[in-house]
Amino acid sequence: MASILADLLNFPDPILKYRALVDIVVHSPDTRESIQARQNIPNSQRVQTMLADRAPDGQLPRHPYQKWLGTHWVLYLLAEWGYPTGDTNLIPLREQELDWLFSDAHKKNILLINGRTRRCTSQEGNALFSLLTLGLADERCDELACRLVSWQWPDGGWNCDKNPMASHSSFHESLIPLRALSLHARLTGNPASRQSAQHAAEMFLSRRLFRRLTNGLLIDPHFLELHYPFYWHYDVLFGLKVMAEGGWITDSRCSEALDWLESRRLPDGGLPADARWYTVTERDVSGRSSIEWGPVSKTRSNVFVSLMALSVLRAAGRDSTGI
Repeated sequence: MASILADLLNFPDPILKYRALVDIVVHSPDTRESIQARQNIPNSQRVQTMLADRAPDGQLPRHPYQKWLGTHWVLYLLAEWGYPTGDTNLIPLREQELDWLFSDAHKKNILLINGRTRRCTSQEGNALFSLLTLGLADERCDELACRLVSWQWPDGGWNCDKNPMASHSSFHESLIPLRALSLHARLTGNPASRQSAQHAAEMFLSRRLFRRLTNGLLIDPHFLELHYPFYWHYDVLFGLKVMAEGGWITDSRCSEALDWLESRRLPDGGLPADARWYTVTERDVSGRSSIEWGPVSKTRSNVFVSLMALSVLRAAGRDSTGI
């Protein structure tokens, strides 16, 4: 464990040092060391690379949802890393994101079929989470929260499946709205957001984060793979992270998923990335990343996966860092 923790704290990218300090070591963003690390995040080469091609108006020259270089994904990653709040230089990106989500063209994608809204709510969810976390939220974010609550399916989640017979929510489309509404409830005290988040959390917990409710079998083999970044995809580590953020990580129904996560530890105390959702290439293709996020290997630790996993284990009371 000392090996991977030292790697995280000494890694040249400040985003890792900040998250390691806050999530594993000191558990506070308010210590002098944490504040200094956070102030350095805009100097991260990864941050600068993602923001480098902003136009003179401060926006990115592509559709906000273009995978994985559009504004939507850039704001999501900045929020994940703990980018300093209230940076007015990001306001043009906020406007680009919200102009898209409140546009007439986007409204046409909100369908009501057989009494249920079919919507890729990871989009509204990631936007709400990002803008709240970055300190850039306004009344439009409250409207995003209201929409998510109104679109929730009876089983507690959300789905964009246009099949009229679809009756169960999607894990992929439900975890991110849960995350966003849980945060919205904590920051604003909104009771509708709190109730909606609790309902969604129960959907995941009742399935132990990866098992079918009907027969207990694994829902999807990809759920038991480790990735970073997640983007809109569900896996057990992402599920556990959201449970930790919302205060559900000590629920006994997280235990099996936590056992599995611990079983993936490597000799240095870290965890690997089994697969990735992005491609590093110069070609202008969907799914392209301008950034490499560490090795994909069964035998080598990935610092980003390791950081997230160790923070989850610590939140669950399964810390072995000796700190």
